[in-house]
Amino acid sequence: MNLNLFPETIKKVVDNLSKLPGIGKKTAFRLTFFMLNADEKYVFSLTESIENLKKNIRFCKNCFNFSTGELCDICLNKKRDFSQICVVESVVDLYNIEKSAEFNGVYHVLHGAISPIDGILPDNLKIKELIEKLKKVKIRELILAMNPTSEGNATASYIIQQLKKNNLTHINISRIASGIPVGSEIEYIDQLTLSEAIKNRREIKDI
Repeated sequence: MNLNLFPETIKKVVDNLSKLPGIGKKTAFRLTFFMLNADEKYVFSLTESIENLKKNIRFCKNCFNFSTGELCDICLNKKRDFSQICVVESVVDLYNIEKSAEFNGVYHVLHGAISPIDGILPDNLKIKELIEKLKKVKIRELILAMNPTSEGNATASYIIQQLKKNNLTHINISRIASGIPVGSEIEYIDQLTLSEAIKNRREIKDI
């Protein structure tokens, strides 16, 4: 596709859209022309909503879920079991676990997994914040819900090491795994399988 035939404004939109996950140049091109032909109010509403997304969404100061206030809706919900913390790689994983309706505790979002090859080290994640939280609050169970990938396993192992290092070995730790194929990601697991994985989580005893 020769974008040089089009004005610079069109080329820039196509280029920006093609940087989105799962969007190639052809799809970006179709989306750009859809917006060119769409109702003006819709396009302006779309751009405004994207702008507000960056302006108004922040991290929950407790769990690092996305929020419009200091605390997210989950952390504000007094019916949740605050003695259980489920550690996830992403907000998408959090929402998928929520949809399984199997967990009623609270979360801690790491915003990634350790992957040195991609330049993601422990300090780039919310691991330090998790350890500091566990020093201050008394919990019954810490559920490590990382993806069953090499990156997820490395992240879980690192968290366990940090718990040992900070004398937090009294905390009961479990890991979801049952029913989830190795190498898969929580984002793409069906709700029944994910529900069973949470329900049948295994305790980690070698901490």
